[in-house]
Amino acid sequence: MKPAPFEYFRPRTLDEALSLLAEHGSDAKPLAGGQSLIPAMNFRLATPSVLVDLNRLTELSYVQDATGELRIGGMTRQRAVERSPLVGQRFPLIAETMPHIAHPAIRNRGTIGGSLAHADPAAELPAVMVALNATFAAAGKAGTRAIRADEFFTGLFSTALEPGELLTEISIPPAQKRSGFAFHEISRRHGDFALVGVAVAVRLDAAGRCDDARIALLSVGDRPMLAEQAGRLLVGQMPSAGSIRAAAETTAAHDIDPPSDIHASAKYRRQLANVLTRRALEKAFERAQQG
Repeated sequence: MKPAPFEYFRPRTLDEALSLLAEHGSDAKPLAGGQSLIPAMNFRLATPSVLVDLNRLTELSYVQDATGELRIGGMTRQRAVERSPLVGQRFPLIAETMPHIAHPAIRNRGTIGGSLAHADPAAELPAVMVALNATFAAAGKAGTRAIRADEFFTGLFSTALEPGELLTEISIPPAQKRSGFAFHEISRRHGDFALVGVAVAVRLDAAGRCDDARIALLSVGDRPMLAEQAGRLLVGQMPSAGSIRAAAETTAAHDIDPPSDIHASAKYRRQLANVLTRRALEKAFERAQQG
């Protein structure tokens, strides 16, 4: 199919892009990598009358070290993040996750900001950013504001972005000592959306007890789900098979409310969440203990 008719603008600066979005309001859609928007337009699931192409905004394409903090521009290609030495050396959860996202051809065009703003509950990056306690910069004509990742995703394909705002930067705090990370997912084929996925970030104190645990799951609700009860269960505990098993069971039984669909039943998703959370926690704690 072909998309419905639309006007096309290709601004050269962020200010110009924000002005166009403000001028055309809800009729306008920003175009980043286009890996989700263009197919939706071709199927007439999205029918914007104005398209604002962001691909000339090279100012929003970067991977930077800001005094230990990782900063990624919203228009940075996923492949650039995947290949970044900085990400590979110091932000292992992102590096471990990137190869699971679709296929190389998709990652070559898809952007970090576009994937996050699209807010697909089955996408990997939203859950990873929640696990890492990332902060997003949202820019509009009124200025720029910061939004925490766990407050950014508000529902199915919905975010805290206001009309006319763009996600311009992602900031991720540096990993502290005795931290460990892991990502696991199950999909029918490599590159397919996951039936269930889990991103885990843990930290140990000097005595070896769990000081912090963030468990974020994808494809088990209308947004990335933070397993708060399971995280609280682990804090203050020495990592053990029993504490990890209890946290995984709590995640599956109490922290998520997965849907049933043509791909998997809710019961099966709970079972996958239990198994994957346990495996991810085991690996993350092992890595934290190894330093």
